[in-house]
Amino acid sequence: MVFKRKISEYLFNWKNDDNRKPLVVRGARQVGKTTVIDAFANTYKHYISLNLEKSSDRLFFESYDDIKTIVESLFLTHNIPIDEAKNTLLFIDEIQESPSAIKLLRYFYEDYPLLNVIAAGSLLEFAIKKVQSFPVGRIEYMYLHPLNFSEYLEAIGHNTAREQLNHIPVNTFAHNTLLDLFNEYAIIGGMPEIVKIFNEKKSFTYLPKIYESIWSTYRNDVEKYSNTPSERNVIKHIISTAHLYLDKRIKFQNFGNSNYRSREVKEAMLKLSDARIIQLIYPTTDMEVPVKPDIKKAPRLQFLDTGLVNYALEIQAGMIGKKDLSASFKGALIPHLLTQELISLNTVRDKKPYFWVREKNQASSEVDLVYSYKNMVIPIEVKSGATGSLKSLHQFIDRVDHSYAVRIYGGQFIIEKAKTPAGKPYILMNMPYYLGTKIPEYIDYFIGNYS
Repeated sequence: MVFKRKISEYLFNWKNDDNRKPLVVRGARQVGKTTVIDAFANTYKHYISLNLEKSSDRLFFESYDDIKTIVESLFLTHNIPIDEAKNTLLFIDEIQESPSAIKLLRYFYEDYPLLNVIAAGSLLEFAIKKVQSFPVGRIEYMYLHPLNFSEYLEAIGHNTAREQLNHIPVNTFAHNTLLDLFNEYAIIGGMPEIVKIFNEKKSFTYLPKIYESIWSTYRNDVEKYSNTPSERNVIKHIISTAHLYLDKRIKFQNFGNSNYRSREVKEAMLKLSDARIIQLIYPTTDMEVPVKPDIKKAPRLQFLDTGLVNYALEIQAGMIGKKDLSASFKGALIPHLLTQELISLNTVRDKKPYFWVREKNQASSEVDLVYSYKNMVIPIEVKSGATGSLKSLHQFIDRVDHSYAVRIYGGQFIIEKAKTPAGKPYILMNMPYYLGTKIPEYIDYFIGNYS
């Protein structure tokens, strides 16, 4: 079962670009990098697939140090005429296993520009740091994440729901179906193997062993992330406890009731960020563009996939059948998932969203997400309940020179006029949870049609 992924559109654009460079696809383990590229290879006349975990495939890069000889050797081995380079995709998987291959990537662009070259690998960020002459400016990047909700609908074959998801504004009659499907997605997450098995079996029963297998893979990789036994212990501690702190901003010092120092914890978390398992989402205090993170303030933790978090927290069974998941894990689950949805839209840029804080002794505020649109910063609050309860959002609106705000909740799509407690009129777009991947398009629709 091959899923259609959003990144495929960008791969086609890359293929058709006369100035394309060797492409490096980055992403955590088991998000589907190899599967996506194998499927993309069907658009070529010839396909050479290497896995550098195999010594026989590494040998091409260890035996020769010039691209001309490597390419000619590859084409000879795979019985492809050398003049078919422009019709051939060369995929170098697990490229982190060969520093020589990483260093030589640039020469494909310089010496064999007709050949289509894609590389991918687990823990690639660590390998790149160890390569002294990394080919900066001679390669391109794309990023692959777990399936987002739109991709999930495509994967389970619910084409009518996907059509309705793409309708702006969403039709009222589609709400219940989309919400039910989103809740299902929110419970199991977007790891491709999980989605595949769930779609085949139509049951949650078969999933725990797959979640555990994925977690075990990440835990076993600890040795590759760490340089010392001490660092290894810190990373193990973070992996085993970090999911318990999604409902609050974190402090590095003594994280997870440990005795570890701030610097030890921060460095370990940055390594897990390089592995794309955990990311640090920093707040901003900006209310005008450009929005910048304030790395002196306490960040939130963002896991690769909400389904993995649900499994680690052992809360999945209690979520099944609920119509509104806003209260799940102290209200932290849906904001975490919507942050994951926004991250998933970043295919050609490694970009993180921000949340907004105003920290004063008597009036601290925190808005779940902010989104830059032209010259405005739009506040996005993830919360059910009456508009009057949007205290932090109101404080934000009172301080900016526009009147647009977004609330994401479990109800129907509606745009309404409202006032802050201080009396400032504003326009509130209420979006159902399942529209997370559509936030950029809906904000464009919102501001373009309401004033």
